[in-house]
Amino acid sequence: MFPEKLAEIMKKDGVVAIATVGKEGPHMVNTWNSYIRVSGDGRLLIPAGYMHQTEANIAYNNNVLITLGSSKVTGLHGPGAGFLIKGTAAFITEGPDFDLLKSKFSWLRATLAVTIDSATQTW
Repeated sequence: MFPEKLAEIMKKDGVVAIATVGKEGPHMVNTWNSYIRVSGDGRLLIPAGYMHQTEANIAYNNNVLITLGSSKVTGLHGPGAGFLIKGTAAFITEGPDFDLLKSKFSWLRATLAVTIDSATQTW
């Protein structure tokens, strides 16, 4: 089940951090909450314009950590809410998930699809 609070956060302004680990160690890249879409089966679909190091790392180790939040959503202790998402990822360059994001973001070269293993509200 996709947490309602997470869906609420994704509709607000905020930054997303995506962490991966490759042969040369950890790497982090950012995007925006409002760029993320959710597939019918609950995966996060994230447009990738560059993210070349992220793609190389996922080819080596497909585990990802993602944090996102917004100061505009009430959290556990007042203003501000955020989540830590653990999951596995793949880059998609064709098919419905790619086409969906390509119709919204003309600049994307791939869709980063993340299957969520856990989504924990952190604040």
